[in-house]
Parts: sequence; C-alpha cells; structure tokens
Amino acid sequence: MENEFARIIDKSALEELIARSADEPIIVFKHSNSCSLSATAFSELAPLGKQVNLIEVQRTPGLSQEIEKRTGLQHQSPQVIVLRQGKAVWDASHFKIKIEAVRTAVRNNA
Repeated sequence: MENEFARIIDKSALEELIARSADEPIIVFKHSNSCSLSATAFSELAPLGKQVNLIEVQRTPGLSQEIEKRTGLQHQSPQVIVLRQGKAVWDASHFKIKIEAVRTAVRNNA
C-alpha cells in the first residue's frame, strides 16, 4: 500500500493538524530535500499506508520552529513526530525512522 504525503506549507495547515490530533494520531515528517538520510527516511515511510504530513524544512523553516516551540522537541531533520491531543507522543530522527516503529506509535496512540 502506497502512502500519501501531504505537504504542509503554512501555519494554518499546521493548526488544522493539531486540531485533528484530538480525534486521531497525526504523523508529521520533517524532511530535508538536500539530505540523503532524509531521502532514505522518505522511502522508509512511503509504504506506510497512512497520510504523512510533510514539512520541507528548506521551504518552510518557520513551521519547523513552530513545532519545536509547541512540542518542546528539538528540531531534527529528518524527524517523524506523532501528535495526539495536540502533543508529541512519539518521535524519531535520523536512523531511528523505521516504518514498523511509526506503525506501532500510531497504533499505540489511536
């Protein structure tokens, strides 16, 4: 099953995601277009079968900073964050981004 990546390009879209996290776990992927490790993480998430909300850090650095401010998680790239009830309930970065770990985090926070 192929995954749907939804680009988040502004703060209002981020606000909508945070609001939706009251009803379901939300996956946010902070991705760098110039990093081979981030490209590997992108490929790892592709078959997830769930919507992954993509923040391209070069295009929208303010969104990455806003997430850091709201969650208290230090910025990493690549980084996957699962939001639930407006809070970060799970995160992983770099080599720890694995499809099964993301699936488990979503399932555990459903």
